[in-house]
Amino acid sequence: MTSTSQGLGRAPVDLSEAPPGARLHAGELHTSVSDPVLTSMTLLNEIAGRFPDAVSFAAGRPYEGFYEVDALGRYLAAFERHLRDELGLDPEAVRRTFFQYGRTKGVIHQLIARHLETDERLAVAPESLLVTTGCQEAMVLVLRALRTDARDVIFAAYPAYVGFLGATRLVDMPVRSVREGPDGIDVTDLAEKIRRARADGLRPRACYVVPDFANPSGATMPEANRRELLELAEREDILLLEDNPYSLFHAGGARLPTLKSLDTGQRVVYFGSFAKTAFAGARVGYVVADQPVVGAGLFADELAKLKSMLTLNTSTVAQAVVGGFLLENDCSVERATVREARVYRENLRAVLGALQERFGARAPMGGSGVSWNTPKGGMFTVVTLPFRADDAMLEYSADRFGVLWTPMHHFYAGQGGFHQIRLSFSVLTPDRIRVGIDRLAALVADRT
Repeated sequence: MTSTSQGLGRAPVDLSEAPPGARLHAGELHTSVSDPVLTSMTLLNEIAGRFPDAVSFAAGRPYEGFYEVDALGRYLAAFERHLRDELGLDPEAVRRTFFQYGRTKGVIHQLIARHLETDERLAVAPESLLVTTGCQEAMVLVLRALRTDARDVIFAAYPAYVGFLGATRLVDMPVRSVREGPDGIDVTDLAEKIRRARADGLRPRACYVVPDFANPSGATMPEANRRELLELAEREDILLLEDNPYSLFHAGGARLPTLKSLDTGQRVVYFGSFAKTAFAGARVGYVVADQPVVGAGLFADELAKLKSMLTLNTSTVAQAVVGGFLLENDCSVERATVREARVYRENLRAVLGALQERFGARAPMGGSGVSWNTPKGGMFTVVTLPFRADDAMLEYSADRFGVLWTPMHHFYAGQGGFHQIRLSFSVLTPDRIRVGIDRLAALVADRT
């Protein structure tokens, strides 16, 4: 299970024999390019490439066993029929929709609105939707719009999705951490952090939250906590940035309402994506931003101005494929992902079962100091280890024991989580999961 180690990250470029020309110095570039938060994603891809035989609990990719290349053509044909028969476009307009620059706010906004009403019981005006190049672009746009000067600050439950933390770095938006527990973000702690920020002369703008099966913690907010969070947002006059990529993948029972569906005061900006439900390669996400802007239109219209200078429009071909996917499933993504949801439920049971067998009280390694949480769905679980689980330990784990995982300190912006790892189980089989947990147990035995 060994491989030639090249170290973590890329080696510095040797310029000693390079021809004369322009030289850029790292210290003269924006600080985000060397920020560890922004390099964490590439680190995982690089180390996975160097240890291809390792069992990888690192990748947060969706399950790909049901993908069909032939389906892409079918989706495109379905969207073409929709343009022609439902929207009444003539052949020239249909051809232009596929091949030309598209509407900045998107061309599948009406279908996404139908999906939200069908699956989330959420009625939104199509014009309050902005279709983006992945959800990541939506985050950057919203943060850019909210960041007006050095007083602005945003809050996020830690551990937080590293992609969101990276987006804050790109726009120089300071983040203040909020405690997270088994029931998600600690609303009492958020209220205290808002009070402290104002005492420091700062202007609290919003709080980022993933209420369902958060990445990386897997935590879920009970409905009562969601209502309490909305009340706090109203009282403190802040926005809530709700990210919802995982709620369809629950372990059973009734789904909880989104914050947006409970929102009566337009306090919630809602991020959505088809990366985990349709397929990630389309890079199609969206944001619902129905807040009115005094003297202008909707917040979505202001975000569209920013997008027009960033990506101009989201790929119309990618939107057409996702649009056909929605049409083929009567705009119900929940109905379209029944098989995937079953895979994630089975894999979650396999992970928790294997952890119990290896590290439970009566297991061979019971009492080893290993503990873990028990998510109610999603793609991730968090394991606490009795030793430091940093990037160097990940390298050691991959090289010596053939198992990959994600160090949790990346989700704390390097401020904590050094004894925790995230296990992602979305692309593995139950048998492979058990092999991986066996290898993790060997690492624990070696270190303890």
